[in-house]
Amino acid sequence: MAEKENELCESLIIWLQTFNTAAPCQTIQDLTNGVAMAQILHEIDYTWFDVSWLSRIKDDVGDNKRIKIHNLKKILQGIVDYYREFLDQHILEFLLPNLNLIADHSDATEMGRLLQLILGCAVNCEKKQEHIQVIMTLEESVQHVVMTAIQELMSKDTLDSPTSDLPGDLESQLRRTIDALHEAQAEQEELKQRCEELDLQVAALQDERNCLIAETELQNERLNQLDTFDEPSIMVSKKYSQMQMQLEQMKEDNYRLEAAKEDYRIHCEELEKQLVETQNRNVELASLAEESRALKDEIDILRATADKASKLESTVETYRRKLEDLADLRRQVKSLEDTNLVYMHNTVSLEEDLKKANAARVQLESYKRQVQELHNKLSLESKRADTLAYEMKRLQEKEDALLKEKEVRHPLAYIF
Repeated sequence: MAEKENELCESLIIWLQTFNTAAPCQTIQDLTNGVAMAQILHEIDYTWFDVSWLSRIKDDVGDNKRIKIHNLKKILQGIVDYYREFLDQHILEFLLPNLNLIADHSDATEMGRLLQLILGCAVNCEKKQEHIQVIMTLEESVQHVVMTAIQELMSKDTLDSPTSDLPGDLESQLRRTIDALHEAQAEQEELKQRCEELDLQVAALQDERNCLIAETELQNERLNQLDTFDEPSIMVSKKYSQMQMQLEQMKEDNYRLEAAKEDYRIHCEELEKQLVETQNRNVELASLAEESRALKDEIDILRATADKASKLESTVETYRRKLEDLADLRRQVKSLEDTNLVYMHNTVSLEEDLKKANAARVQLESYKRQVQELHNKLSLESKRADTLAYEMKRLQEKEDALLKEKEVRHPLAYIF
């Protein structure tokens, strides 16, 4: 597993070296300060990772861990925002690399995760076709690892990959194209190995042919030196004939191998053409995938608009039914207005009567108070009259008593 992660990180570093960066990016240690990665992101999409964003990445880092962490956080946050805002994808927390391990230990696994996210930005940006073509120019082993990293990034269930919204046919076609590309690369590698083996066989046959030619020439010289055709010379002649036949056979084998080598070379060139066509087709399918994704978004918008239009139609139908009852409502409103006018006149009349009644009530209250005051005065006067009557009666009795007493004392005074 660790070897696989190291291979991923090394292959992605080789891919990063295809960009024109002022900062070095040859090893993991070169990338831990974040400067080279920031410059690469700026080159991938200079409108999003603009000069203002790039200026916040500090160049003078050295061995300062705090500045390294600062730069890496800025880069990671920029990538997350790019995925969310520009690509409409969300990266979950457990997919994010551990920046402390990158800054402290130059961890290849965590660096591979971060570089894989940068790779996702490159193959999904507006210039993705250019970046894919650059990837296709890398060595086959590096190209295979990078393509596997792209497929892994696309296939993560927790990441909204560009192919997750594709129709089934287009997605399967893209998958088949990628598989065909891998098969073509494997077949190309096998043919190259076969051509190398044939080259070795041809070289060995040529060496053997040269040896036989040299030996034939030596035998010819010996034959020329012989004056008589004795038994040894006959044997040499037979051996020479055999060698001639063997040489002819080897010539035929050499010719056959040369023809087979040429056939394999032609077949290899055809496979290379097919590989280029497949790569171009892959780029076209990626473009179609992007277009299909945009069309799906547009379909979703149109579907929402259609639902809204259906609701509006039902609302319009409701209003239409209400408008059909509008004449009755108007007559009812007219009748209510007339009734309301009568009520208003009655209300005005009642208000005037109420004002008069209020005035009469006030006057009645005044009269009541006056009557109460008169009753009080009458009570007082009655009491006073009773008192005076009592006093008068007492005085009258006193007077009668005095008169009686006087008559008793002077009876003759009343006679005269």
